Amino acid sequence: MHHRVLLQRSQVAIRRDHPGCYVRKVTFDTTVTLTGPWRRPAQMLAEQSYDGHSSVHDATTAASLGLAGAPIEAPTHFSQFDPLCYLMWGRSWFEEGCISCHFQTMVVEGEEVQATVTTSGGTSADLEAHKLDGTSVLRGTASKGPAAAPSELTRRLSGLGDPGELFVLDQLEVGMAERGVVVSVDFDSPNGDGYPFSLTDKLERITESHPWYLRERVSDSPWGEAVLPMEMISVLSNKVGAQWPIRRPSLGLFLDLEVRLIEGPIFVGRSYELSREIIGIGQSRRTESYWTKTTLTDIHSGRVAAEVLLHSGVFKQSYPGYPPDRL
Repeated sequence: MHHRVLLQRSQVAIRRDHPGCYVRKVTFDTTVTLTGPWRRPAQMLAEQSYDGHSSVHDATTAASLGLAGAPIEAPTHFSQFDPLCYLMWGRSWFEEGCISCHFQTMVVEGEEVQATVTTSGGTSADLEAHKLDGTSVLRGTASKGPAAAPSELTRRLSGLGDPGELFVLDQLEVGMAERGVVVSVDFDSPNGDGYPFSLTDKLERITESHPWYLRERVSDSPWGEAVLPMEMISVLSNKVGAQWPIRRPSLGLFLDLEVRLIEGPIFVGRSYELSREIIGIGQSRRTESYWTKTTLTDIHSGRVAAEVLLHSGVFKQSYPGYPPDRL
C-alpha cells in the first residue's frame, strides 16, 4: 500500500503552540510519499568570489558559460527536505540523518521548487525536487543511522571508472589529503569570500526555519545549543577552501553532495576540525570533476560529528589553456 501526503504551508511552519516541532512525529508501516509546499529559494552567492574573480553564481559569469542564469547554490534545496525528514524520524534527523543528492537542473532566483520524499524502508527514503513545469532539480536519498541502505552518492561513486586524459585536474590524485583546518559558523560573521553572508542572513531567507536554529530560541533546543541547518553544514565544511592543485583560472560548481551526521547535531559557534581526502576523479562532456570526503571532528568532544561528500565539477570551457579540440 502507498499513501501520499501533501503538506501545506501551515503544516510545515513553526508550531507556535509547540516550540521545537514542525509537526507531530508519526510512524509509517507502509510506503508513504510526503510532498512539501512550493518555495522560492533565495540567491545568496551573487557576490561570491574565489581566486580573485567572480563565480558561476554571478549573472555575467554564468552567461559567459552559456547558462540561462546565475544558479542558486545547490545545498540551499536541502532545507526543503528537513521538515519532511523530521516528520519521519524526529530529532534523530539532526543527530544521525543523511541527505545524498545528485543535482540535475540549476535553479535561478524566482523559480519555485517543491520537495518530495518517499519512504523505502524504516530508516531510508528516496527524495526528489522539481520545478513548476516538472523539471527535476535533484534526486537522491535520505536515511537515518548507519544501518540504512546505500546512499545515492555511494552508488554513484561505486560506478566511477577511469577519468581519461585531464587538463585542469591532471595534477590531482586519489588519496591526496589535507588535515588540521579548524572552522566554525557563528550567527553574525560572514563566512569568507566563498560564502559572503552570515548565518543570521541565511536564517532570514531560508526556505524552512525552525526554533532550534535560532539564537533567541536556543532554550527550545533539546541539546541546549543552536543547531546548524543541514544546508549550512556544507558551508562549514567549505568555509576554508581546500588547496588542491587545480589549474587556474577556472570555474567550478557542485554536481553531487552528501551530508551525513554521525554524532550530531552540528552546533552553531562550535569548532570543528576538517580532514579532507580526494576519493575519486572523473569527467563528463562539459566538466572535469573530483570527489572530496571531508570529516568534521568536534574539537569540544573529540568525536566525529559528520562527513560531507562533495562531487565538484570544473567547467572545461572556463580554463583558457584547455585544448579547443577537446571541448
